[in-house]
Amino acid sequence: MLILILGLLWGVFGSSEKKEFIAGGSCAQLFLACIVGPVYVWIRWLLAPFNGRGLGKKVALKWIPFWTLAANVLPACIMAALATLKKVVKTKKLDAAATRFQYELPGCLSTVSTFIAEFHAMRQSKYVWRSYAYAAITLLISFVLGTLLVPVWTKGYN
Repeated sequence: MLILILGLLWGVFGSSEKKEFIAGGSCAQLFLACIVGPVYVWIRWLLAPFNGRGLGKKVALKWIPFWTLAANVLPACIMAALATLKKVVKTKKLDAAATRFQYELPGCLSTVSTFIAEFHAMRQSKYVWRSYAYAAITLLISFVLGTLLVPVWTKGYN
């Protein structure tokens, strides 16, 4: 029933908002994000059980929730790349498409609430340092990939 309702909403959206959507209207962008967002939220929810499995055969670093880390860092990089691309290319169609995409996938896939919940849970354990290490890893990777590498990809700096 929910899939039928979602299909109906997509149909209504497609027919009534076509001109505003192509022109990059913010109302159409927000409406599309609300329609497509739950799909990405479900993807994020389905990734959560894979946390705590560690790396490799020896299950190293089992305490790091790698899937939450990936679900937060990857969208941050995508958003930074799109923001940089919009500055470099400067066309109305690219701006509208990039803005729509920024609202949809990265905004719904990344979750500050899950990050904070995991940080808090780590702080409550006997290894408090892990919470700060996890926060530092998340912020450092996001910073390095989002602000240092993305301009290199889009502008070709040597």
